[in-house]
Amino acid sequence: MRQLKITKRITVRESVALDKYLNDISKIDLLTGNREAELAVLIRNGSQKALEELTSANLRFVVSVAKQYQ
Repeated sequence: MRQLKITKRITVRESVALDKYLNDISKIDLLTGNREAELAVLIRNGSQKALEELTSANLRFVVSVAKQYQ
């Protein structure tokens, strides 16, 4: 098995894609506490759309946590 080589180098293409992704997720509205509770109930009842909304709304949080581990 080949050895995994990890580098910190980022290509221009990756940088452009990352910038686009960060720009896209910055446009997603944040949820209120009440909306999160509503979505939780809907998710518990099997709503895929509610799960996607909750997941999308938390992507900025995911990025902020990931940045702490760079």
